[in-house]
Amino acid sequence: MIAIREFGGWNKNLYMTNGVIELYATLEVGPRIISFSFVGGDNILKEFDNELGKDGEDEFKSRGGHRLWTSPEVKPRTYFPDNTEVMWKELSEYSVLLMPPAEEINGVQKSIEITMSADSDAVTVTHYVTNIGMWEIELAPWAITVMRVGGVSIIPLPDKRSHTEVLVPEYPLVVWPYTNLSDKRYHFSDRYITFAQDPYMPPSKIGLGLSQGFAAYQYKDNVFVKYFDYDVSEVYPDMGCNFETFSNEEMLEVESLGPLTVLSPGESVTHAETWRMLKVEKELLSDEDIDKNLLPLI
Repeated sequence: MIAIREFGGWNKNLYMTNGVIELYATLEVGPRIISFSFVGGDNILKEFDNELGKDGEDEFKSRGGHRLWTSPEVKPRTYFPDNTEVMWKELSEYSVLLMPPAEEINGVQKSIEITMSADSDAVTVTHYVTNIGMWEIELAPWAITVMRVGGVSIIPLPDKRSHTEVLVPEYPLVVWPYTNLSDKRYHFSDRYITFAQDPYMPPSKIGLGLSQGFAAYQYKDNVFVKYFDYDVSEVYPDMGCNFETFSNEEMLEVESLGPLTVLSPGESVTHAETWRMLKVEKELLSDEDIDKNLLPLI
């Protein structure tokens, strides 16, 4: 089912549901996938209440939810103010294409395709960036999902192997200048990194070359899972990251990135994620908890 409904003070939002899950995407700004949940359940995405229901601002507004940026991050290019009406097209009963106005100053046209499974907890979110300028540009599509306060992100790691078996590094772990690895929000173990959102802690961010194919965020008994690819033959931004997570007092971001790509005029790059919503009654505090209660559902 696809309909236009009010949400967050905006009159025009795209509503999609298959009877299992539901989502809202803004059409007056953005676009943002501003809500994602089980039908009638809690929104697992962040909503910035003071930015909802508004439009036309001269500066970038996060709003919350899910958005498409391009990497590397640099001001002012990255912070283009996407605060005007979004065009949309229904592709099928469970699929739509969202297209904001072109970013003429940056020479790119972004769009997001949302395809919901007919009867399961899955949604595929495909991101497109097209070079509409006159010269080559290099960028990576950057899919940023802003999660609500009070949850924990779960980042899987490759299986450990003997130092006599493998003599070269396996993946990058990238740290931003404001990140403190002794921060109590992080827990590093053999199989996972967990990173808790804490409304009383300052900004922190890490990134990885993540080959396990997914990352997750648990809020109460809901677990959001994001699946995405990693190609070891490609070059990724930010010292090799296809996954990044950032948190501050207000939210936590679960981010995936595509490879750095040189686009000639008229060329496009695509980056796809699959999202799922899972019910997990157990709080996932240890490797054993995650292995037993989450992995069988992944």
